[in-house]
Amino acid sequence: MSFFSRMFGSKGGDAAATGTGSKEARAETIAHFREFVGSRQGCEAFVEPPTRVTQTTMVVVADSGEWTRRRVPDTATAMKLAKQLGVPAFDVNLSGYPSRMREWNEQHRKGR
Repeated sequence: MSFFSRMFGSKGGDAAATGTGSKEARAETIAHFREFVGSRQGCEAFVEPPTRVTQTTMVVVADSGEWTRRRVPDTATAMKLAKQLGVPAFDVNLSGYPSRMREWNEQHRKGR
Protein backbone atom coordinates (compact mmCIF):
# COMPACT_ATOMS: atom_id res chain seq x y z
CA MET A 1 0.00 0.00 0.00
CA SER A 2 1.45 3.38 -0.98
CA PHE A 3 1.88 6.34 1.35
CA PHE A 4 -0.88 8.27 -0.42
CA SER A 5 -3.31 5.36 -0.18
CA ARG A 6 -2.63 5.08 3.54
CA MET A 7 -3.08 8.82 4.03
CA PHE A 8 -6.06 9.44 1.78
CA GLY A 9 -7.49 5.98 1.15
CA SER A 10 -9.54 5.09 -1.87
CA LYS A 11 -12.77 7.02 -1.85
CA GLY A 12 -13.95 6.13 -5.34
CA GLY A 13 -16.07 8.60 -7.29
CA ASP A 14 -16.68 10.92 -4.34
CA ALA A 15 -13.04 11.85 -3.86
CA ALA A 16 -12.46 12.20 -7.57
CA ALA A 17 -15.42 14.54 -7.87
CA THR A 18 -14.15 16.79 -5.07
CA GLY A 19 -10.62 17.00 -6.39
CA THR A 20 -8.83 15.27 -3.54
CA GLY A 21 -9.01 11.79 -5.03
CA SER A 22 -6.34 12.07 -7.68
CA LYS A 23 -2.79 11.10 -6.88
CA GLU A 24 -1.63 14.51 -8.08
CA ALA A 25 -4.02 16.34 -5.76
CA ARG A 26 -3.01 14.15 -2.82
CA ALA A 27 0.67 14.68 -3.49
CA GLU A 28 0.20 18.45 -3.88
CA THR A 29 -1.73 18.71 -0.61
CA ILE A 30 0.84 16.73 1.34
CA ALA A 31 3.76 18.60 -0.25
CA HIS A 32 2.12 21.94 0.46
CA PHE A 33 1.56 21.15 4.14
CA ARG A 34 5.07 19.67 4.50
CA GLU A 35 6.63 22.81 3.03
CA PHE A 36 4.51 25.10 5.22
CA VAL A 37 5.23 23.18 8.44
CA GLY A 38 8.91 22.76 7.55
CA SER A 39 9.46 26.46 6.95
CA ARG A 40 7.55 27.90 9.92
CA GLN A 41 7.75 27.54 13.69
CA GLY A 42 5.05 26.34 16.06
CA CYS A 43 2.48 25.01 13.58
CA GLU A 44 -0.86 23.59 14.69
CA ALA A 45 -3.61 22.02 12.58
CA PHE A 46 -7.30 22.85 12.84
CA VAL A 47 -9.78 20.52 11.18
CA GLU A 48 -12.88 22.16 9.72
CA PRO A 49 -15.90 19.88 9.25
CA PRO A 50 -17.72 19.67 5.94
CA THR A 51 -20.61 22.02 5.24
CA ARG A 52 -23.25 22.07 2.54
CA VAL A 53 -20.87 23.91 0.23
CA THR A 54 -17.40 22.73 1.27
CA GLN A 55 -15.82 19.44 2.13
CA THR A 56 -13.59 18.80 5.15
CA THR A 57 -10.58 21.11 5.27
CA MET A 58 -7.47 21.41 7.39
CA VAL A 59 -5.99 24.77 8.35
CA VAL A 60 -2.38 24.87 9.55
CA VAL A 61 -1.47 27.96 11.59
CA ALA A 62 2.11 28.98 12.41
CA ASP A 63 3.27 30.82 15.56
CA SER A 64 3.31 34.02 13.49
CA GLY A 65 -0.39 33.60 12.70
CA GLU A 66 0.27 32.89 9.04
CA TRP A 67 -1.98 30.08 7.86
CA THR A 68 -2.87 27.84 4.96
CA ARG A 69 -5.93 25.74 4.18
CA ARG A 70 -6.42 22.68 1.97
CA ARG A 71 -9.23 20.20 1.37
CA VAL A 72 -8.87 16.72 2.84
CA PRO A 73 -11.11 13.69 2.37
CA ASP A 74 -12.35 13.53 5.99
CA THR A 75 -11.55 14.30 9.63
CA ALA A 76 -9.75 11.01 10.26
CA THR A 77 -7.43 11.64 7.32
CA ALA A 78 -6.72 15.18 8.53
CA MET A 79 -5.80 13.87 11.97
CA LYS A 80 -3.50 11.24 10.46
CA LEU A 81 -1.85 13.83 8.22
CA ALA A 82 -1.30 16.21 11.16
CA LYS A 83 0.30 13.37 13.12
CA GLN A 84 2.50 12.52 10.12
CA LEU A 85 3.54 16.20 9.93
CA GLY A 86 4.32 16.21 13.66
CA VAL A 87 1.84 18.95 14.55
CA PRO A 88 -0.99 18.91 17.09
CA ALA A 89 -4.48 18.79 15.58
CA PHE A 90 -7.70 20.25 16.93
CA ASP A 91 -11.36 20.16 15.96
CA VAL A 92 -12.06 23.80 15.16
CA ASN A 93 -15.64 23.45 16.42
CA LEU A 94 -14.27 22.62 19.87
CA SER A 95 -11.20 24.85 20.01
CA GLY A 96 -11.97 27.74 17.70
CA TYR A 97 -9.25 29.48 15.72
CA PRO A 98 -6.20 30.85 17.51
CA SER A 99 -6.17 34.61 18.10
CA ARG A 100 -2.80 34.88 16.33
CA MET A 101 -4.55 33.83 13.10
CA ARG A 102 -7.12 36.63 13.42
CA GLU A 103 -4.35 39.12 14.27
CA TRP A 104 -2.32 38.05 11.23
CA ASN A 105 -5.41 38.45 9.03
CA GLU A 106 -5.96 41.98 10.36
CA GLN A 107 -2.34 42.96 9.68
CA HIS A 108 -2.35 41.50 6.16
CA ARG A 109 -5.78 42.59 4.99
CA LYS A 110 -5.74 43.79 1.38
CA GLY A 111 -5.99 47.52 0.91
CA ARG A 112 -3.89 48.40 3.92
